[in-house]
Amino acid sequence: MNAIVEKIYEIGIVPVIAIDDADQAVPLAKALVAGGLPAAEVTFRTAAGEESIRRIAAEVPEMLVGAGTVLTKDQVDRAMDAGAKFIVSPGFNPEITKYALEKGALMMPGTATPGEMEQAMSMGLDIVKFFPAEQNGGVAKLKAVAGPYTNLRWMPTGGVNAKNLMDYLSFDKIIACGGTWMVKKDLINAGNWDEITRLTKEAVDTMLGFEFAHMGLNTENEEEALKAAKTFAALFNLDYTVGNSSIFAGSRRMEIMKKPGRGKYGHIAIATNTLPRAIARLKDRGIEFDDESLTVKNGKPIAIYLKEEIAGFAVHLVQK
Repeated sequence: MNAIVEKIYEIGIVPVIAIDDADQAVPLAKALVAGGLPAAEVTFRTAAGEESIRRIAAEVPEMLVGAGTVLTKDQVDRAMDAGAKFIVSPGFNPEITKYALEKGALMMPGTATPGEMEQAMSMGLDIVKFFPAEQNGGVAKLKAVAGPYTNLRWMPTGGVNAKNLMDYLSFDKIIACGGTWMVKKDLINAGNWDEITRLTKEAVDTMLGFEFAHMGLNTENEEEALKAAKTFAALFNLDYTVGNSSIFAGSRRMEIMKKPGRGKYGHIAIATNTLPRAIARLKDRGIEFDDESLTVKNGKPIAIYLKEEIAGFAVHLVQK
């Protein structure tokens, strides 16, 4: 996978911003980075677009900045010269798309119909924008047309918000979603960077969806595990189910191991909406994983342990 494409996937949400004053570009970029979204599609809808891209690329190098609403060859050249790492257009213009590709740009033209998608694929593209997403049938349409296009993936933009974000990102053919709800123009014009950061963090929390899944308790043997399970069941009116290596109790929120497993005392499972993105984000924060513990099912990662214990418990992330 292209390194930039991989980064866009890991980030998951690409804020789409229209900046009227280039002086706002750097503080806005820093607010997005602070909120956990180091990516932005800066549109050419305003006269400040090009200069905004240039300043972000130069002063906020951790930000993956791209150019949006690119409609002409001149804009392709200006975007790339300013430091844009990817280029997005609202519609599919074969001439502009071909020009951008010839210039070596990572180009994601806008598409709305299977015909446009096929034309993009004929140019060698495997990622396109789906715009305007909600008005064109949303994720239901993408699922309906995805069958014949096994190698095609989409970045939906237009009508995506905090409420329907996971409807899109739960479909594995979607590389990321473009959105504006955390970068509304009134917030930018007011310089309300704290609120932008708050909304950005909220969007990231929605995407990752971390929540407690279950706790595993180590015991020495099967007899001790069964005794513990029956005690919990009797005390708190819980059901329990005996498995091969453990006994689950309390709607599978408690796992009692039949012999000592990972962790001094046991393990804690934290579930997430999107395991690959969760792993990437925690690694960016310096968290190390036991890569040998990665569990894959049907070609998709479903669980992995952190390298370090927390309070005597091994911790693993699990895919919801």
